[in-house]
Amino acid sequence: MVSLLVQTSFIGDAILTTPLVAALAARGPVDVVATPAGASVLQGNPYVRQLIVYDKRRHDRGTFGFLRIAKSSRAPDRHATAYLAQGSVRSALLARIAGYKHRVGFDTSAGRLLYTRLIPFQRAQHHAERLLRLALGPGAEVLRSALRPRVYPSDADRGAVDKLLGTVPNEGRALIALAPGSVWATKRWPYYAELAAALQATHRSVVVGSRDDTPLAAEIVRATGGDAIDATGRLTLLGSAELIGRCRAIVTNDSAPLHLASAMNTRTIAIFGPTVPAFGFGPLADASVTAEHLSLDCRPCHPHGPMVCPLGHWRCMRDLSLEAVMVRVGALA
Repeated sequence: MVSLLVQTSFIGDAILTTPLVAALAARGPVDVVATPAGASVLQGNPYVRQLIVYDKRRHDRGTFGFLRIAKSSRAPDRHATAYLAQGSVRSALLARIAGYKHRVGFDTSAGRLLYTRLIPFQRAQHHAERLLRLALGPGAEVLRSALRPRVYPSDADRGAVDKLLGTVPNEGRALIALAPGSVWATKRWPYYAELAAALQATHRSVVVGSRDDTPLAAEIVRATGGDAIDATGRLTLLGSAELIGRCRAIVTNDSAPLHLASAMNTRTIAIFGPTVPAFGFGPLADASVTAEHLSLDCRPCHPHGPMVCPLGHWRCMRDLSLEAVMVRVGALA
């Protein structure tokens, strides 16, 4: 049976969809509709038959782009099923226009009136489990080992990381990845430069992220006297996953590198400020811990993290000390 999976949310959501992809592939071919960024982390996934890139904000914006994607996603027969991991009305319409008679999604989704089967959205579950239950149903037993996502860096990605690290002297210090960025400003812990300096005697820091994170990386490089490695904007997302996989551990905000680390099973110290792990996006690596300010009544303040603190003090991050994170790094790295 052919399955169509529509996942046009954030990069982290695309990564967390990979256990669902694997479960659906056990039933038959799986085609995935994803954004360009989401498709980039699904490249090389052996469980995906076809990646259909939906650039909904640029190339495929508007009605004609929508209809083009619907045509590319056409259901092959009446038994094919669409799984709506992204719950908008647009995604539901896409599956319906593409001819999928069976459409499965969450009972809280905006597009739920167009679904033929509703799955309860369990807020207490990790989002990887919630997504997996689109295929397995609400009552199935799910092992934690089945929830860890997977990504598949290519030979080119591995070669790019070899080249990046090839210029770095091997002094016996362990590599530790630092991911100081986030699209949401209040999710950026402000003490990464101090952390890199404090770890410098035992670890060489490598900063991962997009080109937008390069100014943050520059601060870290300056704090370590040029010792830290700036990898921001120099690798693909899967290249970043490969690099994270070669590190002893990662310290990361609640952002995409956290989920890349889960996929590579890299020891993870995850920092949460305006958001909380209970939202369902905590680390899934076998060895992982979180760092958060547990005594603030104002947390959580936003499902994603606002650009500015609603109360103006930003204590969820400012009061989360360097020492508190160092303790967690010492326990894992």
